[in-house]
Amino acid sequence: MLKLSRADYDALRQHGEETYPHECCGILLGRIDDDARTVTSTARAGNTRTDSAHNRYNIDPKELVRIQREGRERGEDIIGFYHSHPDHPAQWSSTDLAEAHWFGCSYVITSVLKGKAVLTNSFELAGSDESDKRLIDEAIEIA
Repeated sequence: MLKLSRADYDALRQHGEETYPHECCGILLGRIDDDARTVTSTARAGNTRTDSAHNRYNIDPKELVRIQREGRERGEDIIGFYHSHPDHPAQWSSTDLAEAHWFGCSYVITSVLKGKAVLTNSFELAGSDESDKRLIDEAIEIA
């Protein structure tokens, strides 16, 4: 389960609306308690894809490391990532699975239709390595 505040939930959805018709992307920071990942902050990231930003995203590794370092200074860990799907369902794609590498993290996808966020889903990256990884449906609890 992924737990996040209404403010963080609204912020990641708004990010998708602001970047439409391109994909937005960002990082979820917080802690893992038993079977739940609790978001304590979100960090917007720039989508560095220039070839197909409307249906792909990439976070610059330097930005990822900076966000991770700043989170650790606040006692937070990276517990997931989010991105938008402009004019496509809030369902992971084969590309999303291929490019997901943080096992045990949440991958949140917001469908943005004609500039408006309509549905947000979360998926946990499960498995033990690249050969058996899979994204499984994950409940979202908004506090």
